[in-house]
Amino acid sequence: MPSKGCAVALAGVGAYAAAQAFVAPAAPQVQEQRQVRQLRQQATTSATSSTSSTTALALGVAGIAGVAAAAQAGKRTERRCQVVRQATAVAEKTFTKMPASVKPGVVTGQALVDLLNYAKENEFAIPGVNVVATGSINACMEAAKKAGGPIMVTFSRGGGQFIAGKAADNTDDAACIAGTVAGALHVRQVAKLYGVPVILHTDHCQKAWLPWFDGLMEANEEYFEKNGEPLFSSHMLDLSEEPLEENIAICKKYLERMSKVDLLLEMELGVTGGEEDGVDNTDVDSSRLYTQPEEVWQVYETLSSVPNGKFTVAAAFGNVHGVYAPGNVSLKPVILHNTQKFIKEKLGCDSDKPVSFVFHGGSGSSLEDIRYAIEAGVIKMNIDTDTQWAFWDGMNDYQKKNKDYLQAQIGNPEGPEKPNKKYYDPRMSLRAGEESMADRLVKCMEDLKCVDRL
Repeated sequence: MPSKGCAVALAGVGAYAAAQAFVAPAAPQVQEQRQVRQLRQQATTSATSSTSSTTALALGVAGIAGVAAAAQAGKRTERRCQVVRQATAVAEKTFTKMPASVKPGVVTGQALVDLLNYAKENEFAIPGVNVVATGSINACMEAAKKAGGPIMVTFSRGGGQFIAGKAADNTDDAACIAGTVAGALHVRQVAKLYGVPVILHTDHCQKAWLPWFDGLMEANEEYFEKNGEPLFSSHMLDLSEEPLEENIAICKKYLERMSKVDLLLEMELGVTGGEEDGVDNTDVDSSRLYTQPEEVWQVYETLSSVPNGKFTVAAAFGNVHGVYAPGNVSLKPVILHNTQKFIKEKLGCDSDKPVSFVFHGGSGSSLEDIRYAIEAGVIKMNIDTDTQWAFWDGMNDYQKKNKDYLQAQIGNPEGPEKPNKKYYDPRMSLRAGEESMADRLVKCMEDLKCVDRL
């Protein structure tokens, strides 16, 4: 029978990963500390350099011109120092409720495991939101800032291609890969400015789309070599349409590669019904909508054997992609509770929730069922259709409100020669969409009990 130490490993993602957490600090923390030191050094160097140049100007250039140039140089130095101070303050910010390893910005490696365990222990779920442009990306982080909770920014294969541009050459998934990486780099650049933990994730990848996954892995490995952490936090493999043994074997193969660069794998068991972004399971046999505990155990036992392996399980319990009225989906979250009990008995461990579950296809689910699933160890729930509608609804409301100013470049109720540029500026309608999406997402975070968690 496994020891109690096994329980700790399984609450994270494998015995080896748990042991490693006590041996060495996570790479992202080391990198962050290095960045803070560099920022401070730059501030000192900049100030010294500017002082020298200012003195030279004062001595070598006669009259007012020299004095003005010196003053200007001093202002530039002060601005540089202010930027450095702000960046340093963000990098050093800590949360009072979160594990010490979790900092503002993109969370990876052990810090990610700590964050997910914190969610499981405190029974809240992190919203995972599919994004297609910087507007929806920023709306996610704005909502997290307002709610005071972590957020998962998620790219689909189609979303990545849209970011690259639909006219871009997509031979061998080139545009899908490039757009997804570009979106991730945007998140990397701005996430810390929102002061919240951000999980950088990709959504469903079926077997036919593995070239996209491989391209993202190459980007992660390159980023890891330069920065000591992966570009993304995690990736999802959805091989639920394949035989169980093949699904598990492919997931293990990829997890072995992912573990070397501190990435977490989300895998899917059973089938999430409905249709989403190119994945169509509308005609699937209803029996496949419900995962059996024995199947989850097979996954758990295999993936836990991977050194430093980190993983979550999207187990089907009646959830369906798409848009449905509340009460029209037959969820059975008791399946997740029974699975936790089954695996606990198999392991002989102390943890009541050794598995970290994720929840896809929540539209039409009752709040009671959602929260019962969270109690069973669901640490992330995908939120897509509601936020997509909210973005459109905000833009639509803006158009309705300003209709008379959006009929021509010049001419409105205030006069035939009055310009309308400030109304048709794309930023105006897009910002209305962002605000509407952020407000809706805050409500979702309240439902998931993901508020005031920092």
